[in-house]
Amino acid sequence: MSAPQDPGGPASLGPSIELGIVFDLDGTLIDSRLDIAGAANHALRVHGLPELSLDEISSYVGDGARRLLARAARLEPDAALLEPLLEAFLGYYGAHATDHTTLLPGAREALDALQHLPLALCTNKPRATTDIVLSNLRLSSEFKVVVAGGDLPKNKPDPLPLQHIAQRLGLSTAQLVMVGDGPQDISCAKAAGARSVGVEGGIQVREGLDAAAPDVLLASLLELPALVASWLSP
Repeated sequence: MSAPQDPGGPASLGPSIELGIVFDLDGTLIDSRLDIAGAANHALRVHGLPELSLDEISSYVGDGARRLLARAARLEPDAALLEPLLEAFLGYYGAHATDHTTLLPGAREALDALQHLPLALCTNKPRATTDIVLSNLRLSSEFKVVVAGGDLPKNKPDPLPLQHIAQRLGLSTAQLVMVGDGPQDISCAKAAGARSVGVEGGIQVREGLDAAAPDVLLASLLELPALVASWLSP
């Protein structure tokens, strides 16, 4: 199990900082649907299973690669065939992780506008592919802490990833803002006692995001800096 990245830490944070902003990756900062679907269909194809549409595979994104492949192959999460499927998926995806992946509208602007605050990334995407995507899109230096799928004993929607991030940033979980496009992100924030911000237009369906009831729902990440500024105002 890889250790979560911690390029910063409590000592590097100024005493006046009141909020830490935690971003989901797929569907929040990046549109990775085509590359994820390409890797998933490759894994299905080489194991003699039927390939699926982009829309269907996209609906399975959010809970990590293992659960995505289990859903795509109609298997239980502990099925033996998942191991070779996962190996094929990760191998192909690692080589094609950003063939078509781009930043979503407003992502660059939000990251730039919030650089005065500690930024973190919390994704269920496996560590190996998370690192490749961040490196290829030149996002690696944006975050003081990165927690990826498999880094910790539990992933989102469990509160553990946010609890870990809060500790590494020297903040309480109540000082974190979790920003994401899926119910996993919102449920994780609620369980940890953090603020939750849903962003429309991501990979996951709007109904799931609405049902999770985020504290604030934004139409675009372009709206995030103003929202955070309003929370930081005296």
